[in-house]
Amino acid sequence: MTVTLADVAARARVSPATVSRVLNGNYPVAAATRARVLQAVEELDYVLNGPASSLAAATSDLVGILVNDIADPFFGIMAGAAQTEIGGQEGSGRAGGEKLVVVCNTGGSPERELTYLTLLQRQRAAGVVLTGGALEDPGHIAAMSAKLGRLAEAGTKVVLCGRPPMRVGGVGAPAGPAGLPAASGSDAALAALAFDNRGGARRLTEHLLSLGHRRIGYVAGPTERTTTRHRLEGHRAALAAAREVGVTGVGDVAEQERLTVHGPYSRSSGYDATLELLRRAPDLTAVVAANDTVALGACAAVRDRGLRIPADVSVAGFDDLPFSIDAVPALTTVRLPLFEAGARAGRLAMGREEPPPGGIATIEAELMARASTAPPGRG
Repeated sequence: MTVTLADVAARARVSPATVSRVLNGNYPVAAATRARVLQAVEELDYVLNGPASSLAAATSDLVGILVNDIADPFFGIMAGAAQTEIGGQEGSGRAGGEKLVVVCNTGGSPERELTYLTLLQRQRAAGVVLTGGALEDPGHIAAMSAKLGRLAEAGTKVVLCGRPPMRVGGVGAPAGPAGLPAASGSDAALAALAFDNRGGARRLTEHLLSLGHRRIGYVAGPTERTTTRHRLEGHRAALAAAREVGVTGVGDVAEQERLTVHGPYSRSSGYDATLELLRRAPDLTAVVAANDTVALGACAAVRDRGLRIPADVSVAGFDDLPFSIDAVPALTTVRLPLFEAGARAGRLAMGREEPPPGGIATIEAELMARASTAPPGRG
């Protein structure tokens, strides 16, 4: 026999409306009453009709987290932390306000990203967390702006985690740097937690310059991705500043282009790109990789060329993924607080934390100087 809302109300000695308020979480209910309703739900094994509930309310119990690659620790750490925060509040009953979290793996495809957002919109998702960098394509930016705008208008809370802020739903929105829409006012996404990729990359290259490195190769990520551009800009800003103060031996812009190779955020890309850099400039003394996974490939390429790290070539990465400190030698990198950012995104998506001022927060990056970098010719 199917258990009904009325059955739960009778067991808890409250009205059906009170049961509905507890289960939907859309109206304040006294703690004792809420506990009694949840106990009745457990005892009767009552299952809330999700689709019907979502039609009656603005949103459902579904939250989507979009990632480029769930197998990549960068995304897995953020998604896991967000899911922990979203999944349910401590001490709540099985049907007392928990959310079903769906992790959507886009594979970096802009079409798949939009498809998942459309599916989440159809399911009246309560929240959407988008992780990692964005594609810098005007057509995709416009489509994303419109899609996120429709989600927000329907009551879905949108959080960008590790992405630059963008304006949602605003036709003719003023453009930000490099044509990216600028977050502004009430039509901005609920919150944007943006990593300071430029600042972190600049500090990393400044560290290498301070050690005496002048011939520095750079293994960049895929073109047209915000993370790639911002990290490369930080790296080149450090080199430009060094030239301006008269540091000798730092290459000009043309030389920096020659010592930059783009590729996917993968170990194999780091390996192939580093071999190419060493072919172009056998006198390189340091290689900066777009992230730690790429840096592992760079380290392998250096060793396969018969060179020592860091005595002959220093290697550095970015993100401070869990394996970076266990690499041999331990990898100099830039730490992004991925777990903390993901957890905060989850709380924001659930309305359990106030959005940052203006809806935008910049998350600082920290240099982690370790054994994979040393002055040229020393180790």
